[in-house]
Amino acid sequence: MENSMPSFEKVHILSDDSSSDDDAGPESKWLRTAVKIPQRAEEAISEDALLRKAQIYQEYMKQIPTPSLRGSNVPFTSWTGLGTSLKQLYGQPLHYLSNVHLRQLDQLRLGADDEDRQLDAIILPPKAETSIWLIEEVHRRSSSHHHLAKLWLNDPLHHVFIDPIVLELQKSSH
Repeated sequence: MENSMPSFEKVHILSDDSSSDDDAGPESKWLRTAVKIPQRAEEAISEDALLRKAQIYQEYMKQIPTPSLRGSNVPFTSWTGLGTSLKQLYGQPLHYLSNVHLRQLDQLRLGADDEDRQLDAIILPPKAETSIWLIEEVHRRSSSHHHLAKLWLNDPLHHVFIDPIVLELQKSSH
C-alpha cells in the first residue's frame, strides 16, 4: 500500500537571501527557519489544471454567503489572528485573496511606531471584523478564476493561504 501523505523536503531560509551556510551556528545573527515544502508543490502543474482548480475554488467560494449577523467583540493582536478567530467563530473559510490581504496588513505594521501595541486597542474589533467581511464579499463575488490561476502559477506555495475546508472539498471533486 502506497503512502498517501506527501513527502517533505526540509529547507533552510536565510533572512539575508544568501545561499552560503558557512557562518551558520548558534551565535549566527541571521534568522534561520526550517520550512517544510511538499515536493509536490515543486513539481510543474499544467496551466490548464491550475485554471480548472481556480475555477472550482472560485465557484465554491461564491456559494458561501458572508455572515449577516456579525459584530462580535473578538480581541486580536494581528489581522491574521482575527481572521483565524472569525473562521472558527463562523465556521467558514476565508478566500485565498482575503488570507493574503490579512498577511499583508500584518506586514504593513512591521516597523510602525505602535507595532507592539495590541491591534484591538488601535482599531475597534467590530470595525476590524466588518472590514474583513466586506473585503471577503468582494473576493468571493467578483474575483476572476483566471487571476487566481495566474497568482497560483507564480506561487508554488499558494495552498498555504487556502483554508483546509476548501482543500478537502477540492480533493474530493477530482
